[in-house]
Amino acid sequence: MENIRNFCIIAHIDHGKSTLADRMIETTKTISEREMMDTVLDNMDLERERGITIKSHAIQMDFARGGKKYVLNLIDTPGHVDFSYEVSRSLAACEGALLLVDASQGIQAQTISNLYLAVDQGLTIIPVLNKIDMPGANPEAVEDDVMKLIGCTREDIIRASGRTGEGVDKIFDAILDRIPAPKGDIKAPLKALIFDSVFNSFRGVIAYYRIFQGTLKKNQKIQFFNTGGIYIADEVGVLRLDMEPRTEMRAGDVGYVITGVKNAKEIKVGDTITTLDNPCTEGIHGFEDVKPMVFAGIYPMDNDDFEDLRDSLEKLQLNDASLVFEPESSVALGFGFRCGFLGLLHLEIATERLEREFDMTIITTVPQVSYDAFLTDGTMEVINNPADMPEVQRIDHFEEPYIKAEVITKPEYIGAIIGLCMEKRGVLINQDYLTEDRVELTFEMPMAEIVFDFYDKLKSISRGYASFDYHQIGYRPGDLVKMDILLNAEKVDAFSAMIHRSKAEEFGRRMCEKLKELIPRQMFMIPIQAAIGAKIIARESISAMRKDVTAKCYGGDISRKRKLLEKQKKGKKKMRQFGRVEVPQEAFIAVLKLND
Repeated sequence: MENIRNFCIIAHIDHGKSTLADRMIETTKTISEREMMDTVLDNMDLERERGITIKSHAIQMDFARGGKKYVLNLIDTPGHVDFSYEVSRSLAACEGALLLVDASQGIQAQTISNLYLAVDQGLTIIPVLNKIDMPGANPEAVEDDVMKLIGCTREDIIRASGRTGEGVDKIFDAILDRIPAPKGDIKAPLKALIFDSVFNSFRGVIAYYRIFQGTLKKNQKIQFFNTGGIYIADEVGVLRLDMEPRTEMRAGDVGYVITGVKNAKEIKVGDTITTLDNPCTEGIHGFEDVKPMVFAGIYPMDNDDFEDLRDSLEKLQLNDASLVFEPESSVALGFGFRCGFLGLLHLEIATERLEREFDMTIITTVPQVSYDAFLTDGTMEVINNPADMPEVQRIDHFEEPYIKAEVITKPEYIGAIIGLCMEKRGVLINQDYLTEDRVELTFEMPMAEIVFDFYDKLKSISRGYASFDYHQIGYRPGDLVKMDILLNAEKVDAFSAMIHRSKAEEFGRRMCEKLKELIPRQMFMIPIQAAIGAKIIARESISAMRKDVTAKCYGGDISRKRKLLEKQKKGKKKMRQFGRVEVPQEAFIAVLKLND
């Protein structure tokens, strides 16, 4: 066991984690030159197209030094804040972490928040300065910042370049010398933490785990601690670029297990694997529960696909444990699911993966929260969807969920962040300096204001130097109204929203302008209206396409032209009566990004 090292790479987005992982895989000759390509661990099309890591990827490498052979288990993690849950799971399976900082960009928010995640888990941190070959690199200044942040010496920081491979040998030395070998009794009852899982249509659910104590053998009867499921380990093994079977896995190892489970609900990320004949007495506490930031409805384009969508979401949830969903129904869209996401990028990626990987055609609605409506007869109704709202005359008042929000940022962004929170109906409760360049701001604000675009705006005004956390503190009265969008005098309930009266007019106007850009023109004029009850608060019109019916008239009496134009006018009127407006999928997504 003293020859095993488990570590992950953490950093802000675009600081070169996947490129450095490439050089390490290349140095250890883990895969052949023929299989090698750029960002080899980013195996999803979406990751390659966008140049970001979405999923954590584990790979085992063999490394020899001084006549000794070592086994290195590397987990490459995402850098975007929307996927920080992936990072917290990866950290639970490691003893050490490479903290990667871009020598030209310096320390950024996700560097700090990932570092605190790693320190909380008690990991050994190895600071690495990446991209030192870039023209804009300023290694001395960035090294000073890193020393202040983690309290290390200049000699502890390794300078490297993922592109050229410079400094990679020093990184290997630091991993072997500084990161402790895993501890755990091989003879004790099996205790393994599931940190990830994937679905394979031929072999069922494949769980990735890290063994903390005991051994796991092929064909052994195993039990999942929290769900209580009992299965046979059909195949166990290690994760190279592909899966490599082994007969036995021991304490300290990272690997996979195939049990033939086809039902996605039976294996939960964060669960503990133990053996049936010698079970452990308590499970492993790995990482915190996920907190969804954005809730949106996802509906199939065709109602017959509802069950397929449920299966697809369950399989996606296996691969992306931060996704939460429950069934709901809508008047316009039929049956679908209310889903919780960590941010708008997460929502975008999840919907795109449903379309690509599971071939689903879906519609996404405007993000919402749940409200309590107190009626005049003294009863209370929970409103999850604006379509469920009772008649206005029956409602006495509304209550909306409030949260206590904690924002940690740098002092220079305090003014902008307080301005943003006040604009979102927030009240500043406390301001506390944690260190000379880190300040914590505490706000109380309505949850409805953060699910929409708050998180993205906070990141942009603080240049990513703000981390945000919240917890619910109960319900408070609010002056809320239901705003409907009418296309050609027909309500589209996917666009309906519960909104504070003071913001309804501005929101309605922006919504109409956005839809005018996105809905294609028809042969008849389409009015787009935002309404509260019977009162129209905003309107835009999409002008009709013009067909030149008078083109064939060349001379003669003007009345011939008039007759044709009158006939066309009647036709357009009839079209408008019976015409239906198809709303493209981009319109639903664009509404989520009204503030961009």
